Amino acid sequence: MGSLSDESFDQFLDFLKRAGVVISNEPELRERLAEVQRWRSAFATLASNGRPLGIRFEGRSDGVNEAEVCRAFDQFEFPQSLRTAFAASLKAGH
Repeated sequence: MGSLSDESFDQFLDFLKRAGVVISNEPELRERLAEVQRWRSAFATLASNGRPLGIRFEGRSDGVNEAEVCRAFDQFEFPQSLRTAFAASLKAGH
């Protein structure tokens, strides 16, 4: 399978949503990611510190496909540490 490292943040967010992740204030998140060249770094910052802006990531009521979330982070070449922290935050219900 080829790397998706050159793909867009839109595709990454769509992967997360198909895996069962609900994104609060998604328009704000997309706007902020569109403004920067290094969207992966911006995503990491907003995933950790976006709550004051209303940006939150939660699992759907019917659950999250954790394997698909991990696959999205791997395919878009995010560091393991961010993938682990993101998965833990979904489990904690933040």
